[in-house]
Amino acid sequence: MTVTQNLPSLLIYAPVPLFFCAGEYYVERQAVNGLRLWAQHFHPVTVMMPLDAAPRNTPPPQGWVPVRTHLEDLAGVRIEPVPMAYRPDQFVRALPRTLRQIRALIDKADYLSFAIGGLFGDWGAVSCLAAHQMQRPFAVWTDRVESEVMRQQLEQGSNRAQAGDDNGIDHGTWRSQLRARLYHRPMARLEQMVIRRAHLGLFHGAETFETYRGFCRNPQLVHDIHISSRDHIDESSLAAKAASVTKGPLRLVYAGRAEAMKGPIDWTTVLERLKVMGVDFEATWLGAGAALPQMRARIARAGLADRVHFAGFVEDQSEVLKQLRAAHLFLFCHKTPESPRCLIEALTCGTPILGYGGAYARDLIANHGGGMLVRRGDTDALAQQVARLDADRTRLAAMIRKAHADGAPFTDVSVFAHRSEILKQHLPGPDRGAAKQHPENKGRHPTSPQRRGGEVGSPRLNSTALNG
Repeated sequence: MTVTQNLPSLLIYAPVPLFFCAGEYYVERQAVNGLRLWAQHFHPVTVMMPLDAAPRNTPPPQGWVPVRTHLEDLAGVRIEPVPMAYRPDQFVRALPRTLRQIRALIDKADYLSFAIGGLFGDWGAVSCLAAHQMQRPFAVWTDRVESEVMRQQLEQGSNRAQAGDDNGIDHGTWRSQLRARLYHRPMARLEQMVIRRAHLGLFHGAETFETYRGFCRNPQLVHDIHISSRDHIDESSLAAKAASVTKGPLRLVYAGRAEAMKGPIDWTTVLERLKVMGVDFEATWLGAGAALPQMRARIARAGLADRVHFAGFVEDQSEVLKQLRAAHLFLFCHKTPESPRCLIEALTCGTPILGYGGAYARDLIANHGGGMLVRRGDTDALAQQVARLDADRTRLAAMIRKAHADGAPFTDVSVFAHRSEILKQHLPGPDRGAAKQHPENKGRHPTSPQRRGGEVGSPRLNSTALNG
């Protein structure tokens, strides 16, 4: 008997889409790493993922890799595609069959953990409600407050419209505004309904934890990161970085999508202000998105094209980390309540985070002070903080060391081990019934050890068979 045969099974829902092109399935590279790490603690790991509805030969996005090339990483992982059904009509048509699929998978798994976020087509929320109906304890996972993100999108659009700004990207299209107006309230009610029924809440980052803890009987603050211990900046490189910061232009960086929720126009506004203040700097934005054309245009009009580099999407994670290590400050203008991994990645590279305040960012630098935060939306205050650090390079060098200390605890192995232990500790597993853990479940059937093993779902959907 192998070690994996002694592990309990796990069913999760991950809203990262699958793509099908040229006869094979593609999955996001970081999702492969996450599934690999889950499989160190559970066997089998069954993951439900939405299958993109694009024509079957549409090339997948950058960052997606063939399942066929990662079969070793995905050993013990079974991928169950579910329909991508974000329109109401699509969801209604897909619900009966997909619900039967979900219920069958729930019945065979020892542990259940579902990511939520959305309304129509949110199979994570459907899975939670199905598990509750089947009297199976489950965990809910989220890394941002989706309903609040949508509400803020609506509010920002209304404010910009009242100001007569119809050319900005931050308020999105009229369709997205209409969708936000119709969806954000029922989305919030669905979030609360699901979380109240969950036996365990896994909330990535303090932003989501603080928002949802009041609705959850057992909220847990966790993190999600795909940086290994080898990816952290080493001590000699850290010392060299701190020593070199005393001279030369201030190097600023951001890594993430150029989309409204990331505050890309605020980011360029800060750079424009720094030029007026006489700060000598170089800045790089790593990431693609709808805002890039407007960002480039603004930087060109400000006469900063020689100081600001837009790298676009960078698929090579080692190159992203190289850029983060080379930077003196990670400048961010996140506008919504989320828990972006890029802040942790910056800290592990010894790069202080400087940007808009929020519970997540405050928590990350609470121990050592590896960054500085200002009120959300205050670009003048953010530019002032950058200028002060530029003028006091000794203080900046000390902050670089503090940032490294704040990032030290975070590795992919440790955070997935932590979440796995929480699941096993707080949810009834194959050897103990739900009634032992939760009095309200008195008289319900315990999770049966006989549900373990065996194939989960159709054989053509496990990771080996996906690509024949």
